[in-house]
Amino acid sequence: MKYFYTLMLAFLLPYLAIAQQTVSYSVSPPTFNETEAITITFTVNETNFGVATSHALYLWAWSIDSSNTSADSPTNGTWTASSAANKLTYVSSSGSTGTYTFTMNTVKSFYGNRPNPLTKIGFLVKTINGSVQSQDIFVNVGKFQFNLTNPIEGSTNVVNSGTVINVTGTSSQPANYVVKANGNTVYTSSSASTSLNFPYTVTQDANMEVVATNAADGTVVTKTFTVSLAIPVQSAAIPAYMRQGINYDPADPTKVGLALYAPGKAYVHVIGSFNNWTVSANYLMKKDTTNPNLYWIEITGLTPQQIYTFQYRTADGIKVADPYSPLVLSPYDDQYINQNGVVVYPNLPAYPTGQDFEVSVIQTAKPAYNWTVTNFAKPAKENLIIYELLVRDFTTQKTWQSLIDKISYLKSLKINAVELMPVMEFDGNSSWGYNTGFHYALDKAYGTPEKFKEFIDLCHQNGIAVILDIALNHATGRSPIERMWMVDPDGNGFGDPSADNPYFNQVAKHSYSVFNDFNHSKAETKYYVNRVLEQWIKEYKVDGFRWDLTKGFTQNCTAGDDACTNAYQQDRVNILKGYADNQWSYDPTSYIIFEHLGTDSEEQQWANYKVSEGKGVMMWDKQTNPYNQNTMGFAESSNFNRVKYTTHGFSERRADSYGESHDEERIMYKNINFGAIGTGYSTRDLATALERQKAYGAVFLTVPGPKMIWQFAELGFDKSIYTCEDGITVNTEIDAAPGDCKLSEKPSAFGLNYDTDAARKSIYDTWAKILELRLSHDVFNTKTFVVESGNLMPRLYIYNNSTASALKNVVILANFTLTSQNIVPNFPYVGNWYNLMDNTSMSVTDTAAPITIEPGGFRIFGNASALATDEVGSSKNAVSLVLTQNPVSNGNATIRYANAKNGSLAIYDLTGSLVKTVKVTKDNGDETISVNGLKSGMYLLQLKSDKGVAVAKLIVK
Repeated sequence: MKYFYTLMLAFLLPYLAIAQQTVSYSVSPPTFNETEAITITFTVNETNFGVATSHALYLWAWSIDSSNTSADSPTNGTWTASSAANKLTYVSSSGSTGTYTFTMNTVKSFYGNRPNPLTKIGFLVKTINGSVQSQDIFVNVGKFQFNLTNPIEGSTNVVNSGTVINVTGTSSQPANYVVKANGNTVYTSSSASTSLNFPYTVTQDANMEVVATNAADGTVVTKTFTVSLAIPVQSAAIPAYMRQGINYDPADPTKVGLALYAPGKAYVHVIGSFNNWTVSANYLMKKDTTNPNLYWIEITGLTPQQIYTFQYRTADGIKVADPYSPLVLSPYDDQYINQNGVVVYPNLPAYPTGQDFEVSVIQTAKPAYNWTVTNFAKPAKENLIIYELLVRDFTTQKTWQSLIDKISYLKSLKINAVELMPVMEFDGNSSWGYNTGFHYALDKAYGTPEKFKEFIDLCHQNGIAVILDIALNHATGRSPIERMWMVDPDGNGFGDPSADNPYFNQVAKHSYSVFNDFNHSKAETKYYVNRVLEQWIKEYKVDGFRWDLTKGFTQNCTAGDDACTNAYQQDRVNILKGYADNQWSYDPTSYIIFEHLGTDSEEQQWANYKVSEGKGVMMWDKQTNPYNQNTMGFAESSNFNRVKYTTHGFSERRADSYGESHDEERIMYKNINFGAIGTGYSTRDLATALERQKAYGAVFLTVPGPKMIWQFAELGFDKSIYTCEDGITVNTEIDAAPGDCKLSEKPSAFGLNYDTDAARKSIYDTWAKILELRLSHDVFNTKTFVVESGNLMPRLYIYNNSTASALKNVVILANFTLTSQNIVPNFPYVGNWYNLMDNTSMSVTDTAAPITIEPGGFRIFGNASALATDEVGSSKNAVSLVLTQNPVSNGNATIRYANAKNGSLAIYDLTGSLVKTVKVTKDNGDETISVNGLKSGMYLLQLKSDKGVAVAKLIVK
């Protein structure tokens, strides 16, 4: 069942490849008590399930008891690894159709002998790993059954006074019937019958009960529905300062404007802490005169800066938070955020007592965050070095503050961008973040919005861009725009999208879906997505997005059709270009990265889109296997030439290449467990594998174009992606209980002290040196380069003849074999060449004279010394800053800067606190500034001018 699967089993679920198929079924006997045995027969399309040969299908089951609580069958196993006890019995096949059965010896025991009587059982059919599943199926428990056929059980029916509703139903055995309105009997049947037909005239709002009593044994079944009188809704033009969501009037901090798009809803009330959560005519929303599907209201009399909470209540009784709420409170998650004396979110507003589902937060006149950097100059797309991290697993504290405390670690690695896995409000508190319910809101599990802004601000102060991973392919069942239009079979307030949902498909239109699939062809969905983009760019000053699962943005395919989903789809091309245009409308320099992993012909449409304007979409370029084959010492499939953008048909460097990501097995884990073994040399030896990680960095990080590092690759992180929460157990087999552990929390490298281990820190230092070379020299900012690989002795040739620097040619060699190799460098010309890692020189008289490189070693050669070249940067118009001597010990620091018109200097300590400011006196040149009074230690020196921001590290002795 999707809701309970989400809530109870997959708080931390990212997208999985789940396709839904419809199956038919029958239960024998058709009615039964919980103490009886039943056999369920299924008819399935085996081809669509992918089991035409294996016939391996499984039951996923849950039950609902008399207290209306749900529990999973104890024999389910896990979603990605079903238990053998729940395997269906294969009966026969005819063409693509297969027949299967499943027998419960007694229903009660199969569902775990729950203490309360069972009222309903639920189940679905799935593959062992959950890649394909059937629809949710519900069956009532009890020999005596009564079905309410009109109105639908649990429904709210909005009608005019005097309307006659025919209350009808059928029973499995003759029964007597009583109908009640608000507890008062309005109908009693005169004799036992298997059918009910009572015309009820509606004169008031009422909670209706239909009670059927078995004439033979007195068994009672009760069904409920609600009737509500239609309320006259006023039409009025929405005020100019308002749009969908929560709107603050800048001229009046005592009021707030709320607007909700709610087509098909007869009326909407606002309930909240300001009206004691009661439905009142004073809080009935108006309809906009231009758009009657848009409801709005102004709430007045508020106290500035006081926190209020609220929900919308639609005519059919559904209560939801505002989909554009920047902060929501959850009855499911919030109680677990500040625990065991650890305050992650100080002054977390309390969830209102007596309510259910998420609520929105209002706070007028809230003080704005005081940004230090307001005009951050983003690194060029071509030179991005992105560090992907998951806050949950990066530090042991798992908070924004802990990331702030690690800024020097990130800065010293020389990366210039951080990519955060989704931080939008997700279900639960421990998650990869792809199970997003509220895309507009920051999740509270890592801390406050102010701390998140502080982290972004500090990154910008240090020249580091911040990119957010965002999952706009789908939303979980907690999403208000899903819940307002849903099919709720068990009346718990959650369900699948209904046919009239203006945002979601009922069945996914691609083969990689999970949760609820957005229909991106709808104007409503486009509006929602564009508002979400605007929020994060404007409110949090994020520098761009990595768009998760862009293959799902088509309406052309079906849930089980991989071939269609993976093929070129023009509607997907057009939709995503439109989203790109909107993102750039909020920030023309905003980064856009698509995780598409599709055909070159389709990816070219985005990578080359508006590239002449400096735009163009960066495409995730997975190079895990070839790079890992090199580090493990296997020549087969070791060609990583696709790391070059032209092999994709891109006109610019828009291939965002990576050897590791959150989704891939860790390179170091595979090295030490599966690497090649030679005579006296083994890549499985930890020290050897760590050393080879340096060579991987040399032939990966230097390739022109954007690059991405997964967290702790720079420390040789060797815990498998399938490591379980104990930090030791590794489960990679889908049939191994308790599942594959891919999504489990992982130990932090800092908690393991990897950052102080000499061998691991040596990788960090080597990569930092490589990245310093890469980002400090124009030669790497080029489109002319050659990548030769496939024989475990890769060679890279990088040229930039247009640079004014003396360093115009770089040759990179590496040896991933298991023995020393004499590698022919094929230098482009003779003369002095320099090892750029230590600036030693050698005279080359024969360009083809081989160079001996040890196994796992590398060399980076340049035609000029790295020290003899301009280290300010590649852009002659960019602001730049260097210290001519560092550390500083005499109370004065001499700096050299460029493009500093109207500039000022600021000195920050490593906590981000401002300790000193200095006004610069010229646009370009040298200047001496006083650092008297500063304690010994490391500081960040920031230069801000009309041209942007530059930051340098200052060490005071």
